[in-house]
Amino acid sequence: MAWDDKETKVWMDGEFVEWKDANISVLSHVVHYGTSVFEGIRAYENENGVAVFRLKEHVQRLFDSAKIYKIDIPFTQEEIEEAILETLRINDLGACYIRPIVFRGYGELGVNPLGCPVNVVIAAWEWGSYLGEEGMANGVDIGVSSWRKPAPDTFPALAKCGANYMNSQLAKLEAIDNGFDEAIMLDYEGHVSEGSGENIFLVEGEKLFTPAMSSSNLKGITRDTIMTVARDLGYEVVEEIISRERLYAADEVFFTGTAAEVTPIRSIDHRQIGIGRRGPISEKLQSTFFDIVEAKVEDKYNWLSYI
Repeated sequence: MAWDDKETKVWMDGEFVEWKDANISVLSHVVHYGTSVFEGIRAYENENGVAVFRLKEHVQRLFDSAKIYKIDIPFTQEEIEEAILETLRINDLGACYIRPIVFRGYGELGVNPLGCPVNVVIAAWEWGSYLGEEGMANGVDIGVSSWRKPAPDTFPALAKCGANYMNSQLAKLEAIDNGFDEAIMLDYEGHVSEGSGENIFLVEGEKLFTPAMSSSNLKGITRDTIMTVARDLGYEVVEEIISRERLYAADEVFFTGTAAEVTPIRSIDHRQIGIGRRGPISEKLQSTFFDIVEAKVEDKYNWLSYI
């Protein structure tokens, strides 16, 4: 089912409506000022049914983002979790992408958002690999962006806020203009931060490195997943400040994210990374990740919530 099919239902402020009726005013605060927080969540279909990946953690981050921006969500976390599961049930969806979003609606049109209502919407649709199936297998070509991530006293990087992603859009558009699949962004001090919508890992020997949370990067849930899996597989994982030139000399580099899942990087700024395709550690982590979500191994972490 296409996400905009006339039969598709969208959860909106506690009830289901047809997608064509899931509308907001053009004078909504979010349209003018980007006052939204949101999540990207995946569901996977396996032999046990349809499972939402790390549902509780995603909803917790949604509420954390809202708290940072002083947005009071008019539902409990448990109600949002159940609404997400029900959205998949009512639309009879299997593997899919889920987008819960909380935003300031129509009220007053000044910068002060407090006179505007808080609305909550949940939509879901089928969505394949964000950077393509080819990229998942053989890697993608990346460029370091001239646009940097904001300092922590400008925009809070821990909040997954709509307005924050204007920064990411500039980097993504620049990457496309320059013939790259995606961008790597540096932080306000010139250290490696993340992609336009993904976290990043470097492999040096048998160790994994990922930027520390002080590098204006999002506290990614797939990032945490891969760190957990890698340590259980016996790899050392280090969070630290990473300089740009280490990207070029790394044995392997890969992205993680709900949309990107685990996507290897074969070149950065026209420099081949490692063997120029998916490396052995990236492949091991990628296959282990998919073994978990596809129920080929025991879900010992309790990361899957079946609908």
